[in-house]
Amino acid sequence: MPEGNLNAWHRVLTLQSWIVKLLCIGRSILCGLFRSNTLKQEVSEGEDGDVFIHDNEGFPCGCRLICKPSALANCLLKVLRKFSDPDVAGWLWRKWAHVQTVYHQLLPGDRELESARDHLQLPDGGIVALDWVVGPCTTSKHRRATNSVTSPPVLLVIPNAFGKMTRNVQDFCLHALNQGFYPVIFNRRGQNGCPLTTLKLQQFGDPADLAEVVAYIRFRHPSSALFAVSEGSGSGLLLSYLGECGSSSYLTAAVCISPVLRCQEWFEAGQPWLYNWALVIHQKMSLSRYATALHEDVDMTKLLRCKSLRDLEELLFCQTKNNPISWDTYWERNEPLRDIDEVAVPVLCICSADDPIRGPPESTLPTELFKSNPYVFLMLTEHGGHCGFLKETPPAWSHEVTLEYFRSVAEFFNAEERMRGFPRRRSSFALYRRRKGTLQKRDSATSLDIQEMFNWKRSYTR
Repeated sequence: MPEGNLNAWHRVLTLQSWIVKLLCIGRSILCGLFRSNTLKQEVSEGEDGDVFIHDNEGFPCGCRLICKPSALANCLLKVLRKFSDPDVAGWLWRKWAHVQTVYHQLLPGDRELESARDHLQLPDGGIVALDWVVGPCTTSKHRRATNSVTSPPVLLVIPNAFGKMTRNVQDFCLHALNQGFYPVIFNRRGQNGCPLTTLKLQQFGDPADLAEVVAYIRFRHPSSALFAVSEGSGSGLLLSYLGECGSSSYLTAAVCISPVLRCQEWFEAGQPWLYNWALVIHQKMSLSRYATALHEDVDMTKLLRCKSLRDLEELLFCQTKNNPISWDTYWERNEPLRDIDEVAVPVLCICSADDPIRGPPESTLPTELFKSNPYVFLMLTEHGGHCGFLKETPPAWSHEVTLEYFRSVAEFFNAEERMRGFPRRRSSFALYRRRKGTLQKRDSATSLDIQEMFNWKRSYTR
C-alpha cells in the first residue's frame, strides 16, 4: 500500500480515537449532571419524610436506604453508610444480573455444610427439620470475638419457598458461623430430606409451623438473642410470621434478601424461562418421592405435567380433592403483606433494581410501605441480581450488610435500655468465639413442663 494511503489511514484512526475520547468525556459530564440532579431531588424528598443513602461519588453502583425517619433509622443510616456500594466499581460482572443470580441460585456450593439435624413433630403429626450448622469453620482474622461467656445469638435461616438449598444460603451460614452467630436452617415439610408424614404441605404464607420452630429454639437457647434471615421467595413466610405474631414474634431483628413482596402478582406474571424451568424441575423431583401418598389429595399426573410455578402452586393448594378453594381466596390467606402493619421488629429488605426473578422495582416494590412503616427498611442497590450481590472476593455484600445490621440493631436496643434505666435483659447480644466442644450444648432451661409450654415433640426420626 502506498505510503500516502498509510498516512491517511493513520490520520483517520487518530481522529476516531479523539472522537471516542471526547464522547467519553461528554458522557461523564452528563452522568455527573444527572447524578447531581438526582441527588437534589432525593434530598428534597428526604425533607418531606424519607431517609436516603445517596450514590457515592466515584461509585457508579450506589444504593439507597428508604425508610420512615426515626431514631433507629438515623442509627442505621450512619452504620450502613459504609456499605453504600458493593465495592464492585471496577468489576466486569457487576452489571450482569443473570450471572450473579445463576452463580448464587443455580450453581452448587463449593463447600458442604456440617450440621446436626433436629426433627420436630408438630401437633397434626407433621414433621419439620432444623439443621444446626456447626462447620466447616474457617480461621479469619476478621472474626469477631470477645471474652463474653454468654450464649451466641441464634440466626434462623429460611431458604426459598421451594426448599432449594442454594449456594447463597450455604455461603451465608458459613460466614455467619465465622462471625460468632449460631445458624440454624429451617426445612419445611417434605423438603431437603425432611420426611412428609401427613398429606398437609406448608402453604406459601402459613406461619404456623414456623411459630412452633421459634418456640423450640427459645426452649433450647433461652438466653440467646434470636435473629432471622430469609432468601428470595422464602421471605413470604418470614413476613407472614412477623405480621401475624406482631410483638410476640420473639425475634430481635430480621432481614429479607431479595424478597418477593407482591406474591400473587409474581406467580401470575411468571418468571424468566431458565429460573422457572429450574424451580419447576426441583419441585417435581421433591414431590415425586411422595407421589403415592399425595395422590389421595392431589392429581399427581397433572402436577407432574405442569410447566409453571403458578400451575404447581394452584394444584397443590387450591385444586385439591378434599378442600378446594379459589386462587384469590388462597392468596387472601397467604399474601405476605396482609398483616404488615402488625410487624413490631425491625425488618431490612435488601433488593437490587436489576433483579431478574422479582421483576422491575417500579411494579414489585411497594416503596410507599417503607416510607410509612417505621419497622421496615428498604436498601435498594442498582446491581446485584437475585440474591447475588457478589464482590470480587467473598463474602457477598448482602451477607456483610445483614450481619452488620443485626449488630447495629442489637447495640441500638441495648443503648436505649441503658438510657431509660431498664434492667439488663437476660439475653445477650454479645458475639463470641464459640468453642467446638460446646456447639451442641443446650442452654439451661426453666423447670416448667415442656408439654405445657409448647405443642411440638421431638420426633422419633431424629
